[in-house]
Amino acid sequence: MHIDLDAFFASIEQRDHPEWQGRPLVVGAAPSQRGVVATCSYEARRYGVRSAMPISQASQRLPDDAVYVRPRMAHYAAVSKQIMAALETISPAVEQASVDEAYLDVSGLERLIGPPETIGRQAKRLIKHTVGLTASVGIGPNRLIAKLASEYRKPDGLMVVHPNEVQAFLDPMPIAALRGIGPRTAPTLRQMGLERMVDIRQADPALLENRLGLRLARAIISQAYGRGSDQVQPHSVRQSISKETTFEQDIVDPVRLRETLLWAAQEVGRTARREGLQGTTITLKIRLGNFKTLTRQRKLPAPTADDTVFYRQAWALYQESALAGKPVRLLGLGLSGW
Repeated sequence: MHIDLDAFFASIEQRDHPEWQGRPLVVGAAPSQRGVVATCSYEARRYGVRSAMPISQASQRLPDDAVYVRPRMAHYAAVSKQIMAALETISPAVEQASVDEAYLDVSGLERLIGPPETIGRQAKRLIKHTVGLTASVGIGPNRLIAKLASEYRKPDGLMVVHPNEVQAFLDPMPIAALRGIGPRTAPTLRQMGLERMVDIRQADPALLENRLGLRLARAIISQAYGRGSDQVQPHSVRQSISKETTFEQDIVDPVRLRETLLWAAQEVGRTARREGLQGTTITLKIRLGNFKTLTRQRKLPAPTADDTVFYRQAWALYQESALAGKPVRLLGLGLSGW
């Protein structure tokens, strides 16, 4: 079972301030400040506002009665701790995946609680009773299917996918649902005429391997068949957050490289903020056209989850690496050292 709290930070703020309920709400910087949206309420999302969007852009889309609040990370973490403790009363195997989501091993609970639908409803009621928030729940035979199921009917959803329903559940999904594809990979798949999961499943594996590389192609094919781990590891701690992309052609253009690093920094920052993490070590990963892979690291003076800091430090590492002008096949950015 995968549990995902709905618009977690924003929902806490609306819970704590009833006068803000029903209004577009952004957790992040004020409209007059530089910064990005950490998260936003579903009322704000109706205007096209999304996490990691610049505040200046979000404020242009939102009406005048929108609410802007600074993140209260310690408070959100305390609420998250309450939720995880409550979930442990359902299953002894609870793995916290981030500040607002968790995996539970619910195998064998049918005798104690009932069928999967009943287990899911009980989890939702428990969270509502404990902290007054809604959650979306997905239940499936492995982590991949459970997570996709929790996203299927957000917000406040419940979706159960039984083993014999996996392929019918996956096939109509767009390729955007695949894990691990970056902004370069999706257009490549679409150029090949692959729009849905079923297209991936029916495609020639050799063709995918030729266009995407062996590792990525096999990972995507495995997802299209609904394969995933069914292991839940209680109290596991993420060691790092990273984002990387492999270019279709080797890149030497510094503008393209800077844009890619900015995208990677935004993705890493968004994940860090969602999970309530701040890091002190920036890692730059570069794979050259000759497939030689290099990494460079920099220690920050203080922990942060700021996209701009990640980007500037990673670009500085690139400039100091004497790699300028050399063809780059892969570029990535990582954060660690919580």
